[in-house]
Amino acid sequence: MNFFVSCAKGLEYLLVDELLALGATRATATVSGVNAEGELRDAQRMVLWSRLASRVLWPLGSFECADDAALYAGVAALPWETHLAAGDTLSVDAHVSGPAITHARFAAQRVKDAVVDRLRGQGMERPNVDTETPDLRLNLSLRKGIATVSVDLSGGPMHRRGWRAQQNEAPLKENLAAAVLLRGGWPKRYQDGGALLDPMCGSGTLLIEGALMAADVAPGLQRHGNQLPSRWTGFDRAAWRELHAEAVARERAGRAALKPVFFGSDLSRGAIRASEDNAVLAGLAGLLQLRTGDIADLQAPANAEGALSQGLVVCNPPYDERLQADAALYRSIGDGLRKAVPQWAASLLCGSAELAYATGLRASKKYQLFNGAIECALIVCDPVAPPQRVASEPRALTEGAQMVVNRLRKNQRKLKSWLQREGIGCYRIYDADLPEYAAAIDVYTEEGGAARTFLHVQEYAAPSEIPEADVRRRFSELLTAVREVFQVPKEQVAIKSRAKGKGGSKYGRFDQRGEFITVREHGALLRVNLFDYLDTGLFLDHRPLRARMADEARGKRFLNLFCYTGVASVQAAVAGAASTTSVDLSGTYLQWCAENLALNGHGGQQHQLVQADAVAWLEAERHRFDVIFCDPPTFSNSARAEDFDVQREQLRLLRAATARLATGGVLYFSNNFRRFKLDEAGVAEFARCQEISAATIPQDFERNARIHRAWRLTRLID
Repeated sequence: MNFFVSCAKGLEYLLVDELLALGATRATATVSGVNAEGELRDAQRMVLWSRLASRVLWPLGSFECADDAALYAGVAALPWETHLAAGDTLSVDAHVSGPAITHARFAAQRVKDAVVDRLRGQGMERPNVDTETPDLRLNLSLRKGIATVSVDLSGGPMHRRGWRAQQNEAPLKENLAAAVLLRGGWPKRYQDGGALLDPMCGSGTLLIEGALMAADVAPGLQRHGNQLPSRWTGFDRAAWRELHAEAVARERAGRAALKPVFFGSDLSRGAIRASEDNAVLAGLAGLLQLRTGDIADLQAPANAEGALSQGLVVCNPPYDERLQADAALYRSIGDGLRKAVPQWAASLLCGSAELAYATGLRASKKYQLFNGAIECALIVCDPVAPPQRVASEPRALTEGAQMVVNRLRKNQRKLKSWLQREGIGCYRIYDADLPEYAAAIDVYTEEGGAARTFLHVQEYAAPSEIPEADVRRRFSELLTAVREVFQVPKEQVAIKSRAKGKGGSKYGRFDQRGEFITVREHGALLRVNLFDYLDTGLFLDHRPLRARMADEARGKRFLNLFCYTGVASVQAAVAGAASTTSVDLSGTYLQWCAENLALNGHGGQQHQLVQADAVAWLEAERHRFDVIFCDPPTFSNSARAEDFDVQREQLRLLRAATARLATGGVLYFSNNFRRFKLDEAGVAEFARCQEISAATIPQDFERNARIHRAWRLTRLID
């Protein structure tokens, strides 16, 4: 069965790993959740054991939903008499998007009405509504005209562990606390004899979550007690009893063996009292060693044998406006940790990349997380204070590495004045200039914060006759040259190397860091991800074409087909486009586009996002646009749309796109298929066409002028 497990944004990849460990046969990350596959028993195990999930939703039915009448009819068609017993109570949570139904409370009411009317029509008693502890909690999701009605197996928010009696001014949700601990490698550090320290512990969330994690306590045990999380008639009660009994046995053994290695401090005596009260309710009385104190006076935690030599620091410093975050506070955190526990690791949830930078700590990894609506930066430092490198004689570069160094420095000199004049921070510095060192190297300069330099190194496939040992040696020499020239930490170098696999050479498994950096191009701020995907979210070779379109789009209607992460749409919006419409089949890319727009202060009805097959959407659409950008993939075989081949489908695509041009409008068509041949005779039947490829290739791609081709089309007078 397919089901959906929701989570806070930024926890998706961690949740995938957790669900697979808990028995899911398949798990795929999406925005704010994971689509999972497994049996009902697996889903119930997740309700009991997931530390990261917010809800576990088991779908009962999906249907097209154009309006509230369709919603009512679709819900009423489901066999509710098999899902509720006589006298059961009901509650409905709704989440809606799109123009069909805009108010979640109204949608929830229509679902409730449909369920009630169906049951009364079957001669059953009308169920009462109980929003706190209903027997059956339903969830409605309405997106893109499709409604999905699910049972909420978790019975309520799963971040509530059941022990919290006291909280500070801005409590951290327990599932986000679990993410901070997991990113810091806490379970393994505890097993290796490490301790846990929170120098700004507040109401104790991180310490308590860490202790319960170390004690192998299922997060759902105290939340549900001996009660079922759901009294849905389809709930497997026997399986739940078995899972619950196993969890109780594991808890008993884990608590008995739990070591008192949990240390916390806070300036507020009230916060310490709240931590103590919460620890008692969590069954951890006497296991948390708490004190009142300033982080500037932080001391290394100690037991009877003296200061502890290893452990993990976790901290959620204040960062929203209400708590008046400031860089000086974050600097004091960094100073205090370096003095007290320099060899420990740290996992710190900071309010922004700028505040994380203010700590002065060198992060080995950085992740983007969301604490509610607040975008945060989670930095992991291991150790807190790396030992100073002892100066040593530089190792001589091999002849090959020195050749690459020379070429990189030559390219830097060649591009320097152009980059400064054009204000370009993201560019290609090397593109297989030396054929035996076959890779593309791109530079990404972070906007704001530390203005760090990141490198994206992508290996090209070597000819089959080249021995694999030579391929590996040359790529290693190239990476050595990159480090020699740019002098950036290894965590700021994204490497996309090829590995032999079935079917020949292919890219190996990418990192799943969830780390985005912000860059700037043509005045627009853009989020890129260098590590998790083959492409970064920004096609650098289209830079001149995007600038040209943005300039033409001022005050006009802009359409971006196959929009990817929406960079062209964002730049058109920043340049003053009257409206933008971005079309793509991928919900992930559309979400990325929405985040790029929001980063620049744009959104709402003026900037529409459409999840659809671009060709089918064009043929059904009736609105007209002044500037259209069409940059299709070479091939696409998505399960949600017809197979697409740009060579085969070019006339259908271009005919449909030019039909959507307003009077005087222009269509820019581009693709990177090396063997593409434009059907000029076919295009001439409906459009005037001019190839503009040479004018759209930037200076940093001059060596590879075939990186893409581009045409400018205008519609013939009907």
